[in-house]
Amino acid sequence: FQVRPRNPHGLGALPAPAAMASPAVSPDSSSHEALSSVNSAPACSPTSDSENLSPDELELLAKLEEQNRLLEADSKSMRSMNGSRRNSGSSLVSSSSASSNLSHLEEDTWILWGRIVNEWDEWRKKKEKLLKELIRKGIPHHFRAIVWQLLCSATDMPVKNQYSELLKMSSPCEKLIRRDIARTYPEHEFFKGQDSLGQEVLFNVMKAYSLVDREVGYCQGSAFIVGLLLMQMPEEEAFCVFVRLMQEYRLRELFKPSMAELGLCIYQFEYMLQEQLPELNIHFRSQSFLTSMYASSWFLTLFLTTFPLPVATRVFDIFMYEGLEIVFRVGMALLQFNQAELVQLDMEGMSQYFQKVIPHQFDSCPDKLILRAFQVKYNPKKMKRLEKEYAAIKNKEMEEQIEIKRLRTENRLLKQRIETLEKESAALADRLIQVASKIAIFLFSA
Repeated sequence: FQVRPRNPHGLGALPAPAAMASPAVSPDSSSHEALSSVNSAPACSPTSDSENLSPDELELLAKLEEQNRLLEADSKSMRSMNGSRRNSGSSLVSSSSASSNLSHLEEDTWILWGRIVNEWDEWRKKKEKLLKELIRKGIPHHFRAIVWQLLCSATDMPVKNQYSELLKMSSPCEKLIRRDIARTYPEHEFFKGQDSLGQEVLFNVMKAYSLVDREVGYCQGSAFIVGLLLMQMPEEEAFCVFVRLMQEYRLRELFKPSMAELGLCIYQFEYMLQEQLPELNIHFRSQSFLTSMYASSWFLTLFLTTFPLPVATRVFDIFMYEGLEIVFRVGMALLQFNQAELVQLDMEGMSQYFQKVIPHQFDSCPDKLILRAFQVKYNPKKMKRLEKEYAAIKNKEMEEQIEIKRLRTENRLLKQRIETLEKESAALADRLIQVASKIAIFLFSA
């Protein structure tokens, strides 16, 4: 390969393609990550971009389709996800034919993604549909660092040269960042311990960003996104990717002090809920179970505080290519999947269900979650219309607030004027009394 992806944290080079039979395990991978990252749903059609594919690429897509069929057949024999879940270390594929083909598929996948990275511009321009389908299937963890950087155009950013200088500066957010560092992936080995490498580099990236964007500074929740980046790449590269995500992926608007963008996302999501799951929407309202109570963290942390890392990282792969749309899709898929159970629960029961049950329903088969997400109805034109509606509502609220503020100011001024007039009236009354007294004395003496 002309371009070889870095190992997590930049600790040495990756093995040669021949070593793919025993792939290295990244911090966010599980025992089934290698397979799930290759064979995730939704399935793509081998002919979807056939005019731009070589025979080798068509053959590989056919293999991926076969693996998807094996996964689908195997998933039918799994226990219900609402019951006890399978052991996280269990294999996704029980078929002997799938097992025997796994190493060959991994090697083919390595070769394909190596070609994608080395021919990136051509793939983005001529094979965009195929690239999207492959990303939905999952980026192999060996390639995530370089592919994420390529997806958000963060491979050659001038701000990278400022990073070392930013670390020498002092930020007003340092105490707040230090306080939250220990709460970010507290169970993950890379971030365990006050003096761990993970906590140190996480602090560095968050501090550096708070200095380049003083309006946003530091916002709780963003550290989970940076933490995931640091599991894949060195801190300088993670910093550049985070800057790009904040600039180009609506994240900066989400993390602004006003959090106006979060309000918009909740408004749009509520519309989808009302339109697609009206019974559940009525139940939520009857229990005063607000959308912000469960969905805010979905948008602010991109499900990184909801799902285990292997599942959340699959969602993040798609986010890097398709943006916040995947958050809406996954969120609605979760509600559709759990509607029957949720409508039977009160507010406290639903809160517990969102915290304890939903996060682990797709541990052993993230492919099903991705497949259901892309079956959700999502209309970009409606979302744009809702954005305009929300902006109009906020503008009206702002106008009303301005009018209320104006009326309050006028009221205060009127009160002050009345108080002044009352004082002047009292002073005039005293003056009149004095004059009347003098007149009375004068008349009496005369």
